[in-house]
Amino acid sequence: MSKLPSLSGQPTAQETQYRTGDQALVREINLSLIMNRLREHAPISRAALAEITGLNKSTVSSLINELIDHQFVREVGLSSAGIGRPSMQLQLNPQAGFIVSGEIGIGFVSVVCANFAAEVIWRYKAKVQPESSQQETIDQALALLRQAIAVGREKCEGCDRLLGVALAVPGLVDQSDGMLLFAPNLSWENVPLKAILKEAFPEVPVFVENEANMAALGEYFFGAAQGYDEVLYISAGVGLGGALVRGGQVVRGKTGFASEFGHMTMYPDGERCNCGNVGCWETCVSQSVVFRQVRRAIDEGKPSVLCGMVDNDLDRLTVSLIVDAAQLGDQVALQALEEVGHHLGVGIASLVNALNPDLVLFGGILSVAGNFLLPIVELELQQRALRWNANAAKVALARHGFYASVVGGVAMVYQTILSQPSNAASVI
Repeated sequence: MSKLPSLSGQPTAQETQYRTGDQALVREINLSLIMNRLREHAPISRAALAEITGLNKSTVSSLINELIDHQFVREVGLSSAGIGRPSMQLQLNPQAGFIVSGEIGIGFVSVVCANFAAEVIWRYKAKVQPESSQQETIDQALALLRQAIAVGREKCEGCDRLLGVALAVPGLVDQSDGMLLFAPNLSWENVPLKAILKEAFPEVPVFVENEANMAALGEYFFGAAQGYDEVLYISAGVGLGGALVRGGQVVRGKTGFASEFGHMTMYPDGERCNCGNVGCWETCVSQSVVFRQVRRAIDEGKPSVLCGMVDNDLDRLTVSLIVDAAQLGDQVALQALEEVGHHLGVGIASLVNALNPDLVLFGGILSVAGNFLLPIVELELQQRALRWNANAAKVALARHGFYASVVGGVAMVYQTILSQPSNAASVI
């Protein structure tokens, strides 16, 4: 039963609490609305913001003043465009602070430091030695994140405020506590990465996320997916990952582990995957598959310029070298890429039929070979997907390539601030 108002006509304590809470929530929603419209339309005046948001001018002015106080918004000068007196233009403040983002991958750790406009101030990639333990790899990542923070404090013009720290990993992450449950290609299980980050960086928000989810978000905010609503992201490297972004939000599914496309069973009698299943899509599309195809062809006696490129040491093969060979017309390289491109296209065609995206982005290490792979993918898509779905889906390369995941970490912190600016300001 609801509580009746007091007979005195004054609000009860419960009513005051609800009204205060409602007002705070509405204000936070309006602040987020202003921040997002500034992201989309800046530079823009207060009057124009009032018009496109439907808020009255006094409310907009009050909200803008609060955001300026938080340093998330800045005035950038008068504009005399249009009718009437010049108006002060506003934009999100690139000097609101800096964001640090890292990725633990297979054999590497990568980090970036970026300002609030996602402009990279510093980036670094370090190799992880094969014999490194899990703890050594985590310590290496933490050291690089600390180095990035030091660079940000030194080089971020106007504001040395750290806005957040993010970390991408190639595995299943429980979003309730940031636990890395399973990373098959790292052979890691049940690693409390968010707790580790919180202990190392207790003063700021921290985020841990699957690398493909982060990459897709980075492309949505700052890359090739800007302006698209339904984005399918496929990342191929040592493994095969994927993500789906709908209206700016990562689609997570019931338990938070949606879009593990690399572990769809494509060939029931195929090879065993590192996840334990047999015939996963990942077993047909990865850099190791390309290397295996090249090795097999050379072992069969087929001539290839790659032998000279690596001094007959095929352990030195890289995707970039295979692309270089393909550009020279090397048939071994071309056939290896064609085979992987076929399997990539078959899987993407099935996903396009299932998900009906308006954009398919291809990233990861194999995207270096995009000029050879994408035409094959397009052909498979036209042959295998329903024409209405195929015609609706543009296929393109991710803009940020190898650094898409760390840019995505920047986007994750950025998105959180856009959605809850006053809350973010209070915890930074």
